[in-house]
Amino acid sequence: MTKKAIKNGRIILKDEILDGKVLLYDEKILGMVDAVDPKEELEWLDARGNYVSPGFIDIHIHGAGGFDAMDEEEDAIDHISMGICERGVTGFLPATMTMAKERIHKALENIRRSMERNGRGARVLGAHMEGPFIHPERKGAHNEVYILKPDYSLIAEYLDVIRVITLAPEQDEGHKFIHQMKAHPQVVLSIGHSNATFEEAMEAIKVGIRSATHLFNAMTGFHHRNPGVVGAILKSDIFCEIIADNIHIHPGIYSILGKVKGTDRIILITDAMRAACLKCGTYDLGGQTVNVDDQAVRLADGTLAGSILTMNHAVKNFLENTDCDLSEIIHMASLNPAKLLGIEDQKGSIAVGKDADIIIFNKDFEVLTTIVEGQVCFRREKEDANHCCERL
Repeated sequence: MTKKAIKNGRIILKDEILDGKVLLYDEKILGMVDAVDPKEELEWLDARGNYVSPGFIDIHIHGAGGFDAMDEEEDAIDHISMGICERGVTGFLPATMTMAKERIHKALENIRRSMERNGRGARVLGAHMEGPFIHPERKGAHNEVYILKPDYSLIAEYLDVIRVITLAPEQDEGHKFIHQMKAHPQVVLSIGHSNATFEEAMEAIKVGIRSATHLFNAMTGFHHRNPGVVGAILKSDIFCEIIADNIHIHPGIYSILGKVKGTDRIILITDAMRAACLKCGTYDLGGQTVNVDDQAVRLADGTLAGSILTMNHAVKNFLENTDCDLSEIIHMASLNPAKLLGIEDQKGSIAVGKDADIIIFNKDFEVLTTIVEGQVCFRREKEDANHCCERL
């Protein structure tokens, strides 16, 4: 691959923002220099004073652009991949829903094939299996008919695909499933859709839970005499996902969470469904009808059912409602999920030797260019959020 360079960008690193540097890359990040040899042959990209950032990694997304990870069409994941790269995502985990076992297995097979194809959009890094190992009383938008107790046999043939499993640990008698999964450290167990007590949650974390699925949502809440799952997550040092759409969580919580958990333990996610990036209307999620307005996705009874959030807006929302530095927040959407998945030596930040997963965005967080492993997969022709996108 020809060596490439980005000039006139504000390069976002882990602890600072660099101005006046040239970013060199091919498939990997090669370096950041003051100047290059004018005789050296390079492919140039002018950032025009905009931010140059590591690409976002969304570890919990069900769909976007009219497609869903549970769709039976084999190319659904590829469509999601191309759509979300327009919002700055360079790697993601398509999330399954609580449906019949055959449907879940079909979805995991489709995700596996998408990983093997290594398409032109955001990289499919594996699957997030959300359900069916959840508690009926905290099912959220999941279909109670298909909820199961944690069962290793259901996932045994898909351990090459699954990277995160959301489960209610109180449903796992004697923590048998959690103990079985210790033989597969590449799979992260995440507490979510759980009715556990504080004590039950703390014990599960001690045994092997490493993350929390959409903190505060679909779990026992915090009370000063009954801290619940939320209290256990805040007390522990596990990672926690948050849906920063200002609806699932009051934006005032962002700062509190940053102080209690620390910005290195927060992971921004979208939990988006097929209506993300589309018009308001009626859609489906996990086989259930949902209504989408310009802010939220809900079941007929008003229950929140995923979101229409995009990663660039999650970053923007968190920045506008906290005193955190931009670089800290960017890494909640890039480096922190990479750390959880154990791929921080390859992805998640702009550093020499890592994959050239790079995005360029403006002051309004509109993504202008998305680069995946050195290849441009999206470029906006004009800095206009309403302009039709150019897919390369």
